[in-house]
Amino acid sequence: MIRVQDDLTSSLKKNMIRVPECIGKSAEGIAISGKTIKSLLFSTDIAIIKNSNADAVIAVYPFTPHPAVTQAIMAVADMPVLCGVGGGITNGLRSVNIALHAEFQGALAVVLNAPTPNETISAVSCTIDIPVIITIVSELTDFMEKIESGANILNVSGGVKTAEIVAKIRESNKTIPIIATGGPTEATIMRTIEAGANAITYTPPTNAQLSKVMMEKYRQQENKKFMD
Repeated sequence: MIRVQDDLTSSLKKNMIRVPECIGKSAEGIAISGKTIKSLLFSTDIAIIKNSNADAVIAVYPFTPHPAVTQAIMAVADMPVLCGVGGGITNGLRSVNIALHAEFQGALAVVLNAPTPNETISAVSCTIDIPVIITIVSELTDFMEKIESGANILNVSGGVKTAEIVAKIRESNKTIPIIATGGPTEATIMRTIEAGANAITYTPPTNAQLSKVMMEKYRQQENKKFMD
């Protein structure tokens, strides 16, 4: 019998950012345009994105969305990209236009922020031909209104209450796809999956944090070389 090697990774890719294995093993995943998404990297850092094994990137950031940012991420990402298109300060026709542009650039789906008015959700949903994701940050949010307005996927980001919010949604809706933040440990990730999340967002270490670890390693190697 032919043995298939598990992971063909070059020596230069050994230190890539890997999402926790429990996500791939335990999450059901969300099928979008024939691609099953279980893990999503929460980042807009193109160096981090280029060196990760996540199934997709969720590219949302605390500024007005701009097509140039989407283009830069798309240019380097080896995986599908879910693009933030506003919904808070940026909404209405501008969010619709940004969402349409994101679709034309190749986004797998668009993400609207929690404050997005239902009218904007409807307008975006009626304009584009890719899924609309709405972010849920509170257990008090009327998520059924969001779904009825055109949201195809819920993105739960409720801090320490995330698993609780996911469970509440699942009590009344068994089928809506849910993306959720997994938290800092495998235990919190598993709690979120068990509550009913189909896919998990993972926040990677920052470029500065990774560089600090690498520089410390280089210093130790250099010091050892001269001591020897």
